[in-house]
Amino acid sequence: MQPFIRLGAAVLLAGCLAGTPPAGAKTAAPARLFAERWIDGTNGAEPATQVQALDADTFVIRQSVHSNFEAPFLYLLFGRDKVLLIDSGADGGQIVPTVDRLIAEWLIAHKRSAIPLIVAHSHSHGDHIAADAAFAKRPGTVVVGLKPADVAAFFGIDPWPGDVATFDLGGRALSILATPGHQAAAIMVYDPQLKLLISGDTLYPGRLYIPVNFLGDNRKSIDRLAAFAKRHPIRAVLGAHIEMTRTPGRDYAHEVASHPDEHALELPAAAIAELRQGLTARLDVPDQGQVHDHFIIMPVGARAE
Repeated sequence: MQPFIRLGAAVLLAGCLAGTPPAGAKTAAPARLFAERWIDGTNGAEPATQVQALDADTFVIRQSVHSNFEAPFLYLLFGRDKVLLIDSGADGGQIVPTVDRLIAEWLIAHKRSAIPLIVAHSHSHGDHIAADAAFAKRPGTVVVGLKPADVAAFFGIDPWPGDVATFDLGGRALSILATPGHQAAAIMVYDPQLKLLISGDTLYPGRLYIPVNFLGDNRKSIDRLAAFAKRHPIRAVLGAHIEMTRTPGRDYAHEVASHPDEHALELPAAAIAELRQGLTARLDVPDQGQVHDHFIIMPVGARAE
């Protein structure tokens, strides 16, 4: 059982698990974006993936927790000239057939025969890249490399990580922000069309793991993100997992097979400022978490990248 802290003050994990809201500033949840409840492992049999559309060109895919405890979220964004998939899922997923179906349906609706697919990654951990090899065999598909240099070169982020690059899908120009810290090649993607920030594992309703040797990188990334957020309206922040319940400050145990009473996927833009403030704490002791209502900042041991 891991110890947790709240903005420098000791908090008992037992109290967190009992549902006692941690002290400190509150960050209100944004309006719900999704019409359906996400598959969460609580209803017995469930499909391998679930898709919810934000509009006719934007799809959010969730991999079932029954196939992998990580249950990641993936994002498929269409423009006129190409389509971007952010992450390819964890082991056990059926992501390629799901993406193929969505692209086929989009092409029929637009009376088109083909559109190039770009597979990029919020970061390069295994639960976000498992289907890369399968996508690499798919015609008309480019899979972006996994190293910071690969990501910087593909999107034109120069210098890395200070630049914000523009990646135009054709009438839909996305902003690509380099956010190393959780992992060396981490990025976020801002869509001005829907005013959404796709934030990977750097900010989501869950445990925000930060290797202690990359705390400085993470702090600088969130400083740059906060500056970006002041200049761009953000309707909601959409991460790559849900690890929190609806009870403020309460997370799930690691590798659980279901997520009863699951937190919403979306976080408000105010969570960026809350994370930035939380990162001003020392945070140099691995596995001592800093509990917030909607996420937990969790320093972990040093990693290579």
